[in-house]
Parts: sequence; structure tokens; C-alpha cells
Amino acid sequence: MADAAPADIPRARVLIVDDDEHNLLAIRTVLEDIADIEVASSGEEALRHLLREEFAVILLDVFMPGMDGYETARIIRSREQTRRVPIVFLSAVNKEKEHLLRGYAMGAVDYVFKPVEPVVLRSKVAVFVDLFAMTREVQRKAEQEQALLDANLKANAERLRVEQELRLAEQRQAAIIQSLPIVLYLESRDDSPRVPQFVGGNFRSVTGFEFEDVLRVPTLWADRLHPDDRERVIAAISERAASGAMAIEYRWRCADGEYKHFLDQAVLLPGGTGARPQYAGTLLDVSERKELEHQLLHAHKMDAIGKLTGGIAHDFNNLLAAVLGGLTLIERRVPLAEEEGRILGMTRRAAEQGSELVSRLLAFSRRQQLRPGDIDLSALSTSLAEILSHTLGGLVEIEWRIAGDAWRAYADPTQLELALMNLAINARDAMPQGGLITFVIGNRDAPARNALGIEAGDYVVITVADEGSGIAPEMLTKVTEPFFTTKEAGKGTGLGLSMVYGFARQSGGTIDIQSEVGKGTRIDLWLPRARGTDRPQPSAEPPVAEGPDAPLSILLVDDHEAVRETTAAMLRDLGHKVDALGDGAAALKRLKQSCADYDFIVTDYAMPVISGDEILKRAKRICPGIPGIIISGYAEGPALIPELRETIVLNKPFTIEQLRGAISAAPNGIEPKRA
Repeated sequence: MADAAPADIPRARVLIVDDDEHNLLAIRTVLEDIADIEVASSGEEALRHLLREEFAVILLDVFMPGMDGYETARIIRSREQTRRVPIVFLSAVNKEKEHLLRGYAMGAVDYVFKPVEPVVLRSKVAVFVDLFAMTREVQRKAEQEQALLDANLKANAERLRVEQELRLAEQRQAAIIQSLPIVLYLESRDDSPRVPQFVGGNFRSVTGFEFEDVLRVPTLWADRLHPDDRERVIAAISERAASGAMAIEYRWRCADGEYKHFLDQAVLLPGGTGARPQYAGTLLDVSERKELEHQLLHAHKMDAIGKLTGGIAHDFNNLLAAVLGGLTLIERRVPLAEEEGRILGMTRRAAEQGSELVSRLLAFSRRQQLRPGDIDLSALSTSLAEILSHTLGGLVEIEWRIAGDAWRAYADPTQLELALMNLAINARDAMPQGGLITFVIGNRDAPARNALGIEAGDYVVITVADEGSGIAPEMLTKVTEPFFTTKEAGKGTGLGLSMVYGFARQSGGTIDIQSEVGKGTRIDLWLPRARGTDRPQPSAEPPVAEGPDAPLSILLVDDHEAVRETTAAMLRDLGHKVDALGDGAAALKRLKQSCADYDFIVTDYAMPVISGDEILKRAKRICPGIPGIIISGYAEGPALIPELRETIVLNKPFTIEQLRGAISAAPNGIEPKRA
């Protein structure tokens, strides 16, 4: 029977314990074909074997020196690991009943008496070997079944986990789709009018309608298309069957009456056996993107106009510098009769009005010089209210509402006053029959993402509201462009709002215009909040000298011939000797040839090849310590290199006294080289 054990189960082991080597050899010979044999010549050695191995049966001699069989059996039975191993006692004597009972009491399961009968011994041991093999087989199968059970439980647990994760993923996906401005839909290829068969996503949030409304009124989608988009969209729907796909943007009127911009995309899914083809599509609300595109386009347009007007203003400043300089020279050099003086004065006022027009252009293009500081708007409103009461006339009533906790604004107070004057005058002109102009000042916070295009932070908002004729929606985006006006011909320059817009943007804020035809206009002027440490900056008026100046030898550099000639004439009228050159290279060459001949340099800033600050920088290397000033047609002032930060910049057009004051105030005090 023992030989029938499965091949994958290791052979059973039998432990023979006897102090007689002949007995050990004889028993090994009888049993070695049915089991692996281990032998021990003492109880102690047997116990050591049991610590290392597992045995099917133990053949234990009763009488041995030292630890006898009974004591060895007792110890074997006392250990949890070996207490169930069958023990067969080997004995040559003591067949009495009391000795047999003692052996059984010590844990023996059988006795074999010496001399051993091989057949009997083999038969008894084979039973235990077979029992051991069957026990091992049962254990092996139980372990396999347990492993299968564990694997099944693990697989079920994994399946449950995957199902839970799938449900969570589906819930997350559904939540994400619900939170997005998107609708998923399926619709039949041949339905007319188009009615979706399935809608997913937040249909109500996107459109304002329930899906049941579409099912109840099949023409709802087509009826609410924007009139300007209807023909194009209907054509795209008709043509999508040929291409199997569609992507089109259009405006659609939602339940609240407002139009949203939708991106409608769909692809054709071929139908299966007996199934009709369907379009699977998405309807995405791109209104915010369209608004941002509009703002970006408007910003680019305004920036381009700003650059253009800034360049025009620079050229005008050069022309006006020549005109006003020439008029000044005529007044100084030519005795004029009263009528001629009046004509000259009118000409000067016209040129000065041109200079003011240039200032407005520069304000729009954000290139004017600002002197920002901490502004107390309550105090500003008090001074402005008095000016407005005389400016606006008796038909207009003014009301100021200033929050008690209104912050101070950080801006140029003079330019802010001018901006509010412009807004008030525009409001008055919109109410020819009179009305109320309301100034409201309060605090506002701009979030990180805002439609105004300004940085996040604290702002002071000055609102100017009127009850006038209002502005048509299609004109709202144009009113901040220079020379655009809604007034009748001859009643406005179109620079008022553009100046306010440019001032606000240059100050770090913006304006927001809301208007309704027939009800009035509201303009919010956003300005950054002052941080409490800034104070209004002093005026940037050019210095004016007092008393006569010592005559100097001046090198004048300007690429504009008319400006160069009038400036040279002014300098000569002030008593200076002047060499006038048209470019920087010629000026530097002259200095290298005769540096000692010159006391002072007057140079234009924007010139080809070599700029004015570069001329001064190189001139100071050629003629150390030579002072100079820069004249510029750019009202915002040039960005000078570090070593020339203290250099005076005189903006064109300038008067002869302003020119004299700038020369006198130039750093590196002036000492003429000759009397």
C-alpha cells in the first residue's frame, strides 16, 4: 500500500531507536523499501531527530541505557510537535500485562517483541506509513482547496474593488461633466427638425431649459438661433451627412433671453445590424472664450492705435516746437503793431491748443508723464464739485456718494481731476434738457480672473452715472477709440473717453462702461488702492531760471531741421554761442576734434543710429564733466541709461524760458570756458 503513494508526495520517514546496532541494521533492512529510515542509538539522539524531521512512526526500544523508552515516549508525547506521532515499542522481555499497560500509558500504539518477525513488523509499519501518506494527501488537498478559496475570495474582493472604483470614476466623470459648460447628445441622422434622443451633462445649466422642453417643442433649437447665424447653421446641418462630421459656432438664445456662444461638434456613428446611424456630439458653451477673444482683439486694436497715436504725437510735438519756437522768436525780435500782435497771439493759442490735443493723444496711448500719489478722494470731490458747478451749467444737478470707509486711490491727482471733468462734461452733453449726474466712490476687490483685464487686488472705483440718451450696444466697444464720438459734427473731438481710458490703464486700472439707450450711461473708473506710504508727487514743470546767465558755447544736436534751427535761435537769443548739427555721429566727431570749444550739450533723444542719451554718455567720456540736457518729443520721457538718470529731460514744445531754466538747472554746474 505504501508504494501506491502519489509521486509528488515525499516518502514517509520511519525512526528506529535502539541501543543495539545489530537490531538497527536488521530492522532497517526489513523496512527500507517502504519508507526512508532514520536510526538513533539513544533517547537523546531520537529527540534530536524529532526536532529536525517529521516521521510516520517511531520504533522505540523499551530498555536502553540512560534515557529508556518509557521516558523518551513521555517527552515525545509532551511536545506539541510530536505528540501525535505513532510509537511502537520494541521489547525482548516484559510481556506481562502491567508492563504493556505502562507502555500504552506512555503513548505507545503497539508492541513488537524481539526477536522481530519481519512480516509482522513490515505489515504494522506499512499501516502507519500508508496512514501518514493519506494524511499528507488530505492536508495537501485541503491546502489546495484553501488556496483556491483564498484566490477566489481575493478575486471577488478585487472585482468588488474594481467595480467600486469604476462606479466612483463614473460618478466623478458625471460630476465633472455636470460642472462643465458642455452637453453630450445623440441624435438620429435623419430627424428633422433635429431633436436629440439622449442628452448628458448639465443641459439646464447650459441652456436654461429642461430636456423635456425640447421633446415637447421639437422646433425649439431652430427657433432660438440668432437671426444672423440661422442660415449658416441650417446649411451646416444639411451638409454634415455628406462629410459625416460637423463643427460650427453659433449664438443661441437661452431661457433667460441672453445669447450664448455654442461650439456644436458631431460625428456620425454607423448603425449596427438593424440600427439607424446616429450623430454623437457635444454642445460646448464658449461664451467666456469668445468674450476673452473679444477683449484680446480689442486690447490689440487699442494698443496698435496707441502706438500710432503716440508716434503721431511725437511728430506733432516736433512740429509744434518749431512753430511755437518761431513765434517766440518773432515776438522777441520784431516790433509788432497791435493788429499784428493780435494775429500772432491767435496763432500761438492755436498752436497751444494743438499741444493740448497732443497731450490727449498721449494720454490715450498711455505715454504721458504721470506723477502718481496717495489721493484723498473726499478732498478731491470737494475741490472738483466747485469747478463742476461753474462748468456744467444750471440745468445739471450733481450728487456725490462717498463710502465712509472709502480707501485712498493711487494715481496722478491732476490727471484724475481732468478725467472726471471729461466724464462729467460727457454726461452733461448726453442730457441737453438737464438731469442728474451721480458720482459714487467705493471700494472693490478684483479677483484673480476678471473680465476687466486688471490684476487681482484692491481698487477704488469712481462711478459717474447720468440719465442721458445712452450709447447703442454696437458703439460701446468703440467709444474709447480716439476721435470716435457719438456727438454731432463740431461738438466733440472724440478724445475725452480715450484720454480717460488711457489714463486709467496707465495708472494700473481700467474703465467699465455700461449703457442703455434712453436710460443713461454708467462709467466705472477703477484705480489701484494706495498703500498709505505714497504722497502726491511734485509737479514736473520745467525749471525756470532767475536772472541772466553767463554765455556758453553750446553744441546742439537734433535731426529735425526746423526744431534744430528754432532751438538754436532761442539759444542765441539767450546769449549763447551755438553749433547746430543734425546727427549724433557728426556731434561726437566734432567733440573729438575740439572738446575744449564747448561748455554744454543740448541733444534730441530719438534720432537715427545714435540716441540722445548715448550721445551724452560718449560725450562725457570724450570731454569728462561736460553737462547737457535732453529735449524730447515723447511726453512720457525716455528711459535713460543708469549713468544719466539725473539728466534733465525737456519735453517739446517748450518756451525759451523753460529752455533757459533747464540749462541753468543741469547737474555738473556750468562754468563757461571763456568769458
